[in-house]
Amino acid sequence: MKPSRQIAIGILLLLGGVAQAKGPKTNAEGQPGVFDYYALALSWAPNFCASHTDPHECATGRQYGFVLHGLWPQYLKGYPQSCSTQKITPELTARYGPMFPSPGLIRHEWPKHGTCSGLQPADYFELTSRLKKGLAIPAAYLRPTSPVRVTNGEFMQAFKAANSSLAENGVLPFCSGAGRFLQEIHACYDKAGTSMSCSPGEVKRSRTSCGQESFLLQNVR
Repeated sequence: MKPSRQIAIGILLLLGGVAQAKGPKTNAEGQPGVFDYYALALSWAPNFCASHTDPHECATGRQYGFVLHGLWPQYLKGYPQSCSTQKITPELTARYGPMFPSPGLIRHEWPKHGTCSGLQPADYFELTSRLKKGLAIPAAYLRPTSPVRVTNGEFMQAFKAANSSLAENGVLPFCSGAGRFLQEIHACYDKAGTSMSCSPGEVKRSRTSCGQESFLLQNVR
């Protein structure tokens, strides 16, 4: 889920990392392990790099498409954050940091989202890695060298075709630019890592976010 636009901008300035779209209000009173499902957030790097110059993610020749933003414990309405003060060790930061497009992002994702999982840091990032690797990206969306225009239905059907075990509404697109450009996707899983439908509120928010007749996946650089 997303912080307010103002908070997201502050995070971006601090991390130089991927952007988050505006979303429902958080619940800051979270407890570790008390949540309903996970959302694996993968950002569309060309959208971020169209307006940012982060050298880790946006340097010419990177050709990043979908990049890991994080694995987020979610409530059916809202989400917990910063559920404990447990730290991630430098060793784990070095081991799992390369999963993310920007080195500072792991240091943000663990305290804000990972601490709410109820898992130890190594287990949380192992689950993140497994879910990321287990989600097949449709070939047309891997590294398009020219922009790809697609409807919401076509986009979701392509993910279903590439992932036979994907639940209905198990992957949702979110858009920026008044619904014109793909910004990121959320893939939803139960606590065991099995695909499940995202919450009704997220489904509605996705359809509102990508509310144009079609949206554009900007090409990689």
